Amino acid sequence: MSHQESFLKYLKYEKRFSPHTWVAYKNDLNQFLQYYTKVAGEFDVRKVDSKLLRSWVISLMENNISARSVNRKVSTIKSFFKYLMKQEVVDNNPVVNIPLPKIRKKLPFFVEEGNLHHLLDDGYFQDNFEGLRDKLIIGLLYGTGVRLAELLNLKESDINKKEYLIKVLGKRNKERIIPYPRELNNIIDAYLVLKREQFGNGGGWLLLTGKGDKIYEKLIYRVVKNNLAKVTSLEKKSPHVIRHSYATHLLNNGAELNAVKELLGHASLAATQVYTHTTFKKLQNIYEQTHPRG
Repeated sequence: MSHQESFLKYLKYEKRFSPHTWVAYKNDLNQFLQYYTKVAGEFDVRKVDSKLLRSWVISLMENNISARSVNRKVSTIKSFFKYLMKQEVVDNNPVVNIPLPKIRKKLPFFVEEGNLHHLLDDGYFQDNFEGLRDKLIIGLLYGTGVRLAELLNLKESDINKKEYLIKVLGKRNKERIIPYPRELNNIIDAYLVLKREQFGNGGGWLLLTGKGDKIYEKLIYRVVKNNLAKVTSLEKKSPHVIRHSYATHLLNNGAELNAVKELLGHASLAATQVYTHTTFKKLQNIYEQTHPRG
């Protein structure tokens, strides 16, 4: 087994990376190996040095790979060499001092509160199976801030209707409990009645397709895009935009940053702090409207 195969096996079975993250690491590693083979011949981990790595980074940037993607790819190779050092295959990590392009921080897109209330409250969804399911998808995304992968894998048993809580398995297999809006119970109950009539238990999965199979990513993207288009002109309409909206609205209404961090399942506060830029805009508007010299 090659070092790269051993590393990928380690990520999958010991680090327990999600399939999405694992594929990204695999692609990054393969891309680096292809570059090495092209410029230096047969791959040898002991011959990788900072000079070769810098030339790889330059080639990525010359091919218009975004700074964010370049940073992630270099991070993958850094993890690969950390693993090799742990296995005593190499003595040092040649990635340590590689200069990286600066990432321009993007403020997260979010939908205004009133627009989401309008979508959920004003008769946009039909009372049939797919209509109730779609309303439940939007309601859960906005009511809990869950990630797409977390929503996909929700089971009926993960919902505690008495306590208005859902249990999700997040990144790094970390389980967390999240409160949801009480009104969602009405949608859940109505949806489950139709689900039982048409598909029985459906394998225990909460969200099903119109054919009774477990729901899949593209369908959720389509549901979100089509429904957000009814209430917002935002160019980007995705499940993650609703997660951004959830976090932004919590902070705008006085939630503490640490509490929002826990609700979102972020590993560090730095990931949550991006939302404070958005809430600052609201504070700035209030200041301009209310301060005598604003």
